[in-house]
Amino acid sequence: MTITQQDELDGLKKIGRIVANTMQSMAAAMEPGMTTRELDGIGQALLEREGAMSAPRATYDFPGTTCISVNEEIAHGIPGERKLAAGDLVNIDVSASLNGFFADTGASFCLGPVQPSLDRLCRDGKRAMQIGIAQVGHDKPLAAIGNAIGAFASKRGYTLIRNLASHGVGKALHEAPEEVPTWPTRGDKRRMHNGLVLTVEPFLSRGGRWATSGAGDDWTLYSTPAAPVVQYEHTVVATRRGAIVVTVPG
Repeated sequence: MTITQQDELDGLKKIGRIVANTMQSMAAAMEPGMTTRELDGIGQALLEREGAMSAPRATYDFPGTTCISVNEEIAHGIPGERKLAAGDLVNIDVSASLNGFFADTGASFCLGPVQPSLDRLCRDGKRAMQIGIAQVGHDKPLAAIGNAIGAFASKRGYTLIRNLASHGVGKALHEAPEEVPTWPTRGDKRRMHNGLVLTVEPFLSRGGRWATSGAGDDWTLYSTPAAPVVQYEHTVVATRRGAIVVTVPG
């Protein structure tokens, strides 16, 4: 989507605020012994209260309102009977639509105390996203996002999952530009333009390089090689003054 009018930006900010509030409320409600289905139910109730519709359910018939991925699961985890436990790494990804506008956000959370290295991975994952967002703006190269994130990851000794990319969003959950790498690339000449709406969502890892499906279902993705992975995601708008982040709670 390319925003050309203030009412479009207002509509995007509204759904952005809703998905951000939903994700933060779900994270605050997490506790050991809760199933991921129960956690998803909290998200569903919050979205319904705002009149918003789950984007993965409506777009892809995903069997849940939100994606909840625990520990070895790194993305697209299906809410179910899995019980959360102290020390778990939980990724919550919330995307929804309202009045024709879509927004997408996600973050990884530690449930209670975890190993210092995992806590550091979470902090650095959020920083990697922020570094990518700093590259967003009118006439800037799309490849600058992944190149900047890649330089940060390499300096800190991390790897990046290289087949889960950022993407355009706004009038649909996934739209052009459909593949925005959050890892270093060469030869991508595409540039951002004023009003372009996209996500920035690096998957930072301590060894993982690819997302692969498992034997259990057609949705849940795992790291190959097996390693801890965190994801942080905002929906942003490229402008002449840089990025506007619309997935902000409030």
